[in-house]
Amino acid sequence: MPIYFCFQRLDGGRRKDASNEVRKLVFQILLARGNNGRLGKKVTGEVAHQFGLHIRTVQEIWKRGKESLVQGTVANVTSRKRGRSGRKETPLDLKPLRNIPLNERMTLEAVSKRLHVSKAKLIRYMRQGLLRRHSSSIKPYLTVVNKKTRLKWCVDMLEPGRTPNDERFKGLFDHVFIDEKWFFLTQNSAKYYLLPEKDDPHRTSKSKNYIPCLMFLCVTARPRFHNDVCIFDGKIGCFPLVTYEQAKRTSVNRQARTWEVKLITHITRDVVREFMIEKVLPAIRAKWPREDIHKPIYVVQDNAPTHLEVTDPLFCQAARQEGFDIKLVYQPPNSPDFNILDLRFFRAIQYIEIS
Repeated sequence: MPIYFCFQRLDGGRRKDASNEVRKLVFQILLARGNNGRLGKKVTGEVAHQFGLHIRTVQEIWKRGKESLVQGTVANVTSRKRGRSGRKETPLDLKPLRNIPLNERMTLEAVSKRLHVSKAKLIRYMRQGLLRRHSSSIKPYLTVVNKKTRLKWCVDMLEPGRTPNDERFKGLFDHVFIDEKWFFLTQNSAKYYLLPEKDDPHRTSKSKNYIPCLMFLCVTARPRFHNDVCIFDGKIGCFPLVTYEQAKRTSVNRQARTWEVKLITHITRDVVREFMIEKVLPAIRAKWPREDIHKPIYVVQDNAPTHLEVTDPLFCQAARQEGFDIKLVYQPPNSPDFNILDLRFFRAIQYIEIS
């Protein structure tokens, strides 16, 4: 089998351009198959098919090579394309985009209509970096007092006793972050993978616009490592705000006196205090590293109206039991980015629900 068969494209397609090495090899094969400078009727077509080239390309290579031989020079069949070739794109002035209101350039179709250009051209400009897409999200409105409180919070997080040129933030190993989050018990639309003979799942709800919600009280701290071994994972607890009651009468769903889970639909400060004292504090005492039991522990909460005051007498009394010194602190108002639960944990759970 001749060596040039290695260049044949198996998918039957054609190359857009042929390299100079391929062009020289094509001319050599044409010379070998020629007879006194003449080719058979099907030679150019066969060579074009073997190399995956257009027949006109092979004919152009043969014509240029013969002209060089007639002139008594070395055959030159290299490509004559230099630099950028083809039709040049008409430049587009994107400066008028600045004068278009933001609410009128939220889609490529709207921008295309206002600039009087095609959508495909805008996509090419985006790939070249001349146009970019940005997703804007609403940020909390901060008053002057809020900004001062945020600044004071950040300054208090600096390690004391360091020079101005060697400032460092605290490790936050003595901080516990708590927050509540509502989660829907189900979704309006859900996808399942079933066997062909399996019946479709039947889900019901009184109203798809009012799917029941369940609130969780999540508590976490910063993990700790020793010699690359995790000695404390920071997972203190995730407590559903529910109550357990016995059914008063028998129904089609359960027998009488069967324990049922009831959602707490109205969260008050008394409910939060009960869970903080009976759930959160025992979990902190059970999982907190033993070497830091006698050091202060700061429980960071947001400024929700149902959260406890930092001087709540019942909580303070329970927080000093068993040698612990647990204190409540407020994070700056209108600052969800100061709580690791809002920043990462809840977002990760919501992403899992969506996907």
